[in-house]
Amino acid sequence: MLGKAGVIVKPVLVLLVIVALLMLLMWAFQRKLIYFPDTEDPGAAHLAIAGARDVTLSTEDGLELKAWFVPATANDRGIRFLVAHGNGGNRAGRAPLAEALAAQGFSVLLLDYRGYGGNPGSPTEQGLLLDAKAALTFLGPGPVVYFGESLGTGVVTALALEHPPAALILRSPFTSLPDAGAVHYPFLPVRLLARDKFPVADHVARLGVPTVVVYGSDDSIVPAAQSREVAKRAAGPVTVVEVKGADHNDRVLLDGPELIAAVVSALPAPNR
Repeated sequence: MLGKAGVIVKPVLVLLVIVALLMLLMWAFQRKLIYFPDTEDPGAAHLAIAGARDVTLSTEDGLELKAWFVPATANDRGIRFLVAHGNGGNRAGRAPLAEALAAQGFSVLLLDYRGYGGNPGSPTEQGLLLDAKAALTFLGPGPVVYFGESLGTGVVTALALEHPPAALILRSPFTSLPDAGAVHYPFLPVRLLARDKFPVADHVARLGVPTVVVYGSDDSIVPAAQSREVAKRAAGPVTVVEVKGADHNDRVLLDGPELIAAVVSALPAPNR
């Protein structure tokens, strides 16, 4: 017969086994909670944006990725933008941003990661960095500004450590992906289990490039306090723009006047 200790120990062991299995499942499937790609090919670039063209990016690990290149439509400033979007959708959803930047005299490359927008592969932190490197290779020599949106801030800051840009635009940056995840899953050991880290704050602390941080005061996905902390940690000159009342996915944070004005003011005037 089991004594009292045995009666207590058995349920505890069962509970520990259940917790261990849940942790294992979280470890294995956590990327399903991080990346939400729109896998559909959005079609020809020129049908979405006048003058845009389809381009192909070749990654170091052998993937061929589709992207859109949008030439400047105003007086060309000679500066290209590499746009790394967030964890959802695909390049088509960033067409308004590309059009707004092109109208200000910038050419724009809308990157779609592996697994997004009809591209092969599955997204991971290291994989997205390889995708960004392929985008930079496509753009070639000359001044390039990195524009990262939400998750994309982790991509472009990692790229900047290896290839410093002319400037860095961070829209709704988090301090790190585990930090952001812990806000939404406070009952889970997110920091312990996270496979993809995207340590944005640590990255910008090592970057001396001009940086613009734009965020919404009412962001329900990335706390505004984390965006402010990223700006505080940046080693280079920083411009901070808080858009009052804006939530994470509001249109004003895609191509709104405050965002575009912050970008333009941080960069050289057009060539005359």
